[in-house]
Amino acid sequence: MGGKVLATPAVRKLAMENNIRLSDVAATGKSGRVLKEDIVKHIDTLKTGKPPVMPTPAAVPFVPQEIATPAPAVTPRVVYQPPEPLRSDRVEKIKGYTRTMVKVMQESLSIPHFGYCDEIDMSKLVDIRSSLKDLALQKGVKLTYMPFMVKAASLALLQYPILNSSMDEKMENLIYKMAHNVGVAMDTADGLIVPNVKNVQSLSVFEISLELTRLQTLAAAGKIGTGDLAGGTFSLSNIGSIGGTYAKPVITPPSVAIGAIGKIQCLPRFDDEGNVTKAYIMNVSWSADHRVIDGATMARFSNVWKSYLENPSSMILDLK
Repeated sequence: MGGKVLATPAVRKLAMENNIRLSDVAATGKSGRVLKEDIVKHIDTLKTGKPPVMPTPAAVPFVPQEIATPAPAVTPRVVYQPPEPLRSDRVEKIKGYTRTMVKVMQESLSIPHFGYCDEIDMSKLVDIRSSLKDLALQKGVKLTYMPFMVKAASLALLQYPILNSSMDEKMENLIYKMAHNVGVAMDTADGLIVPNVKNVQSLSVFEISLELTRLQTLAAAGKIGTGDLAGGTFSLSNIGSIGGTYAKPVITPPSVAIGAIGKIQCLPRFDDEGNVTKAYIMNVSWSADHRVIDGATMARFSNVWKSYLENPSSMILDLK
């Protein structure tokens, strides 16, 4: 009898203990499987010398079976567990990024902040990003709106370089920075950090996207180095990725300006003919050091930045 005889480990053990070969046993189980009862009957046969009476299998009519459709995968239901309140006061040492933030925010208290807000129609940029995101994915990058905003800020800084400056320690001189090292605030498990994209004035939108991806990967893993955190000259904070439209961003010395970007919302707006149309609207909130930046300069810079985002093809004319 060729092939392996079907039997459970327990049946095989029983057969081995009684020096019985499974191939000698008359199997009555499904698909020729040897059952425990078969072993017991075979032992009785060996003792009495009488072959066991085998039941005559009844004819089973063939019934065609429908191919079963696989059941859809069921996503396990997540049961919400409300957070437990503290049973007593807890003392936690301030360390890591939070300790650095405490120091920087303490320094920021000496800066007289000036605020300016505006809204940007992102509709054209939404279309451009939609047409480019598949191409970017083919190159291994998930294209977001932030690289466009960073590049637009750099182009606007070329026209208003005072926003890319800093004061010396004696507050007697302004230092105009050659490099546009644009910091982008990132929320991590260890706290808020602001790594910066170096020399944005020399990078394309795609190159900025690559660098942001690298920084976000390192930030998520808690591996951002001091080289990526140091040397920022201008900052953007994307609060819209969490939610919210307006904010009051705090300047991180020695920079003199920062922008907070709100979420993009689909809202009704009037076009040039007075018709109500669908528009993708984003709000921005700027903070500037009023010792260095006056309101008119901040507003003009914002208008240039806004024009690049509302007419993204115009950035091509000013790229170097």
